[in-house]
Amino acid sequence: MILKRARVLVVDDDTDVLFAMRMLLKPEVQEVVTEKNPELLLSLLSKQHFDAIFLDMNYKSTLGTGNEGLFWLGRIREKDPSATVIMITAHGEINTAVRSLKAGATDFLVKPWHNAQLLETLTAALESKETSKAAATPSPTRRPASLAEFSLLGESEAMQAVFHKVEKVAPTEANVLLLGENGTGKELVAKALHQKSFRAAQPFITADLAAMSEGIFESELFGHKKGAFTDAREDRVGRFAAASGGTLFLDEIGNISLAQQAKLLTALQNREVIPLGSNAPQPIDIRLISATNAPLYELAAQRAFRKDLIYRLNTVEITLPPLRDRGDDVLLLARHFAGLYAARNRKPTPVFAPATLQKLRQHSWPGNVRELQHTVERAVILAEGDTLHPQDFHFSAMEAPAPTTASPASDEGPLQLSEVEKSTILRVIERHHGNITKAAKELGLTRTALYRRLEKHDL
Repeated sequence: MILKRARVLVVDDDTDVLFAMRMLLKPEVQEVVTEKNPELLLSLLSKQHFDAIFLDMNYKSTLGTGNEGLFWLGRIREKDPSATVIMITAHGEINTAVRSLKAGATDFLVKPWHNAQLLETLTAALESKETSKAAATPSPTRRPASLAEFSLLGESEAMQAVFHKVEKVAPTEANVLLLGENGTGKELVAKALHQKSFRAAQPFITADLAAMSEGIFESELFGHKKGAFTDAREDRVGRFAAASGGTLFLDEIGNISLAQQAKLLTALQNREVIPLGSNAPQPIDIRLISATNAPLYELAAQRAFRKDLIYRLNTVEITLPPLRDRGDDVLLLARHFAGLYAARNRKPTPVFAPATLQKLRQHSWPGNVRELQHTVERAVILAEGDTLHPQDFHFSAMEAPAPTTASPASDEGPLQLSEVEKSTILRVIERHHGNITKAAKELGLTRTALYRRLEKHDL
């Protein structure tokens, strides 16, 4: 198991925290090293490689600003840009923790933590790093038809058409627009396009545009200079510049405002960005991949999305089919996820009862592959034996399909996508009594992504 092979470093000036971490991690990982003084951090890193680093946000300062943690995070990433760093923060420092994610941290852990939550966070971070390394390693035995190295599995005709298009488009410089419902695997396709391109050795940078408010949009994408605005205490490289030479993946592009669309279009047309607080353009060299589940062409007809921007985005379109249209791919994926989560939870690989396979095949899967993944994970964890029965599978009420037509008596008016998202998040968090880890799992998000959405909706 990946956790058993890991070497972990914990840096915190609280000896109680170091003791608790050592006692928890010692039986779970190959090696755990603790250090009270962050000044010795770089020396430790020069002597030994660590698979993950837990880093406290505050040390000598009594202000609790988290700036010390951000400083040491920066020093770690200067030494090793691929380092997996999990920040340790207190309840009142969530905003600072979010800043650390933007500065390159992998995730953050809130004190006091639950032991199971800490191990889950560490395991997820290690698995994410291993997946990225595997994807970046060329393999002469790759099977293009399945793209299995990206967990893009499928034998259906609909997915074979997607795989064929990926193989054809990936080696080109064409901008790609990925369309499809939530949970169909658009980000996985984006990664596949990058790894099969001539830019594979260069950065693959993602930007979740739905999580960017008007106030941070330009800073996140184009960067800023020190002093450009109140909190701009140092220069920041934007996502465009960070992706230069590689691929930039803009997710949820259908959610941005007309003003944001205009700024994005200008950058794409001129192939340069101007950081906030600067007058000097920076040339950019990126391959752009965008994704959305929004009906862009309908939005364009309503003048809610610029047609000239669509032309810039969609040199090639790839539409990912919903899981309900993929036939027996449901069973293929279910078996794949069952094996994956059985190994992760130290259980034998389960078998599916015939009635279970029939139940999975008949479900409409409105949440698509993401819903199937989490449904199988819950079943594997909660099942009593090595055979998965129909009663082990419970479909989320959150994924119930919405009515296709509005009631004639309804006077609510058109729903805004952001309000639907906000309402759904609130309902799920309430259902889990404020447990963010469980809420994120049901929503099909990481804890980090859920915190970003909480910040976006000011919750």
